[in-house]
Amino acid sequence: MAAERQAGAGTEENKENERPLARKAGALGDTLGLEILQIIKESQQQHGMRHGDFQRYRGYCSRRLRRLRKTLNFKMGNRHKFTGKKITVEMLSDNRYLLIILMDAERAWSYAMQLKMEANTEPRKRFHLLSRLRKAVKHSEELERLCDSDRVDAKTKLEAQAYSAYLNGMLQFEQQQWEEAMKAFNKCKTIYEKLASAFTEEQAVLYNQRVDEISPNIRYCAYNIGDKTAMDELMQMRLRTGGAEGLLAEKLETLISQTRAKQAATMSEVEWRGRTIPIKIDKVRIFLLGLSDTEAAIAQAEDEETKERLFESVLSECRDAIQGVREELRSEQRHRDAVIDGETGKVSNLQYLHSYLSYIKLSTAIHRNESMASALQKALLRQPQAEEDGKRNPRPQDLIRLYDIILQNLAELTQLTGMEDDQNFQKEIALKTLVYKAYRCFFIAQSYVLVKKWSEALVLYDRVLKYAKEVRAGSSKGSLKDLPDVQELIKQVNAEKYSMQAAAILDSTDITEEVSPSQTKDNKPLSDRLDNFCFDSSLVTKHARLVQFPPDFHPVPCKPLFFDLALNHVTLPSLEDKLEQKAKSGLTGYIKGIFGFRS
Repeated sequence: MAAERQAGAGTEENKENERPLARKAGALGDTLGLEILQIIKESQQQHGMRHGDFQRYRGYCSRRLRRLRKTLNFKMGNRHKFTGKKITVEMLSDNRYLLIILMDAERAWSYAMQLKMEANTEPRKRFHLLSRLRKAVKHSEELERLCDSDRVDAKTKLEAQAYSAYLNGMLQFEQQQWEEAMKAFNKCKTIYEKLASAFTEEQAVLYNQRVDEISPNIRYCAYNIGDKTAMDELMQMRLRTGGAEGLLAEKLETLISQTRAKQAATMSEVEWRGRTIPIKIDKVRIFLLGLSDTEAAIAQAEDEETKERLFESVLSECRDAIQGVREELRSEQRHRDAVIDGETGKVSNLQYLHSYLSYIKLSTAIHRNESMASALQKALLRQPQAEEDGKRNPRPQDLIRLYDIILQNLAELTQLTGMEDDQNFQKEIALKTLVYKAYRCFFIAQSYVLVKKWSEALVLYDRVLKYAKEVRAGSSKGSLKDLPDVQELIKQVNAEKYSMQAAAILDSTDITEEVSPSQTKDNKPLSDRLDNFCFDSSLVTKHARLVQFPPDFHPVPCKPLFFDLALNHVTLPSLEDKLEQKAKSGLTGYIKGIFGFRS
């Protein structure tokens, strides 16, 4: 089966070499054309690049090159000897000669990108990476030179120039030649923008996508040259991508992390709750440096999907930073019993930094769950809609689970090392706990209302008001700034109590009407309830129950049984005198009896 699949795949790939990719140069005045960007994008999407598999795409380019050379009879010698050949302008009778050079450039570029991924763990591979990129640039320049011929149409010439500029910019980018890379990328961007404006919207989609891919690289080069606003523009680009995934989103994350790494070199300490903490771990520096930018991006995000993705990004980076601090703690000889410095009585700086990062992680998780709860509350206020595509409507139980998680996070905040004796911190957490308990209790009451448990819901509403009064009594000016509005919750609870009382009264009336004897329908047949009236629509149907059938069993008398008991009480007369007396006999009678002489 595997051989058949490979054969089928080979047949399909051979067909793409046989069919013309554009017009061939035939009669006088005809020109060659090659859809360079379209061919590249289609090949990449179909052969591994959708999942970032550069090795698979490189193998595809090698196989396609071999098939093209075989089809055009343009072989580089034989199996015993290599004979190099170059494609010249005079040979351009078929656009597949241009495709050979394009596949050469793509093969070198994909190998370079594969080495770039491997260079994260093996730095020596960067030298091989640069060598492959130079090879790709060489092939692209050769393609551009051949396309300058009069045999090639104008569109192909522009695409070849843009492709060459793109690869040249990638090479300069890896070599950190920022000005040259920026010039090359700007040239590539300008050409693609002009091509996009010259064709229809459907044809311009590919060119606009390439422009979007290049823009982050241009802003990163500008930042390295000295443009301080470039970092903000990179953050705005990441925000505009929303919840999208793919090469563009990965490239933005990589460029932003590289920019933060450069800024982190100047960051040495951070202040939290009146204490200055020195920072020596690079992961922590990078995370704290980008935290404010990410929080600003979350505040500017419009849809919930983008907010969720940014929250997850912050939590992931925070976990990595906490892991780095834990590794440093393990490396200390006294980290098990030196949580408190015996000389000063203070928590060590490294442990205090761990508490600070844990505080950020738990606070971010609380804000994320609060954002999700706010979105669910808005969905609950809307009119209930029919469930579609297996999606159920939100319920109060979903909000209860979110507030349970928030309360659990607040409980963990009170146990942070170094915060046990901080009375202001403990008071803030206790106040937040009361607020979220009130909201959790409110939605538990809402869930009881749905199942018509009025007394339980009323008790829970009173508990919500109790929590709200405690919050108002214990809060100071500005302490409830970042918390949900308690006053609004009190108004909502009072309104819900009145609505619930009215619903409870109506529900009790309905129950009374339902049990009314005149309205009750029982299972008795009509013949057994002639004196009682009830609504029974089944009497006018074919299956009306008029009498009990089959009828019930009734007891009947059985046939008597006679027993002869008188015989036991009858005295029978003696018949002994009627019996014949037996003659007495001795030995003689015995002998006669033996021989048969007895009379």
